[in-house]
Amino acid sequence: MSYLYVNDDGVVISIEGNRCVAKYKDGMKQYLPIESLEGIVIMGRSQLTTNCMEQCLLQGINVSFFSKGGKYFGRLHSTGHVKTERQRQQCILYDTDFALQLSKRIISAKIKNQEVVLRRYERNSNVVLKDIHNMMSICRSKLEKCESVYEIMGYEGQSAKYYFDGLSQCIKEEFAFHGRSRRPPLDEFNSMIGLGYSVLMNEIYGKIEEKGLNPYFGFMHRDAENHPTLASDLMEEWRAVIVDATVMSIINGNEISKDEFNNNLEEPGCYLNKKGVGILIKKLERKLQTDVRYLDYIDYPVDFRHAMLLQVNQLIKAMESEDASLYHPILIR
Repeated sequence: MSYLYVNDDGVVISIEGNRCVAKYKDGMKQYLPIESLEGIVIMGRSQLTTNCMEQCLLQGINVSFFSKGGKYFGRLHSTGHVKTERQRQQCILYDTDFALQLSKRIISAKIKNQEVVLRRYERNSNVVLKDIHNMMSICRSKLEKCESVYEIMGYEGQSAKYYFDGLSQCIKEEFAFHGRSRRPPLDEFNSMIGLGYSVLMNEIYGKIEEKGLNPYFGFMHRDAENHPTLASDLMEEWRAVIVDATVMSIINGNEISKDEFNNNLEEPGCYLNKKGVGILIKKLERKLQTDVRYLDYIDYPVDFRHAMLLQVNQLIKAMESEDASLYHPILIR
């Protein structure tokens, strides 16, 4: 299966026979067999023909829209996969012990994965972050005794501050940053992970939708207007594994320069330009297609994209049994 990323303005995406065709302003055409197309991501001002939209809706092909700077606008939505019974179960389990225990498992795995990623770059950067690892371990150990999701998210937030402080000491000096910054991102690192998280959110949103769940009925993140809280829940265990590791690899591997960023264009902040977006998207796509053996309930390799779908299946099993212990978050080594 493949994704079509459109990072140019003025592209027209249509259907010719059994192929999806992206026609660029200079006359160039890109062809993809419709049966192998899993999703289309439009970054900028391009368009789909009506026939193309119909085929995407009929065949369950995800279509998502982003700004040039990576801001997520929305997606083409079909109701073909909606499963009302599952969505009712989501509502029933909100603010229950199931939600509490699920949150503990996800955040514990998230912190553990962050520690693994941090150690990788710590070794490569010849720095010692013993105190940071100790503090992250303490935050993780506190989770089991938490009696509310708010407590869990509090420790998650504390651990995240230590984690990003650690990453800031492992990154190339030219790309130094000071903690997380959002809306707008204030530096190159935050610009890249912000776009990366948007792409990751889009991936998980599609998997949730495919399985008939409601992306807006979360368990850990509190209800928020216009925010897909279940997608936010399920992406936590993947953030460091897929996005943070990819961004650190690009920067420390000298695959990107400051020339691929702009400041104060449409709004204050630091944003990737067209070339920079292309570099990040290609690297993320290669990551998503990488086979791994990190899921403890299967004995064969799957790529990250398929692993996300398997995790949604695990969530459904846990929901149906009302047993959060049946959900096994990904843990990297």
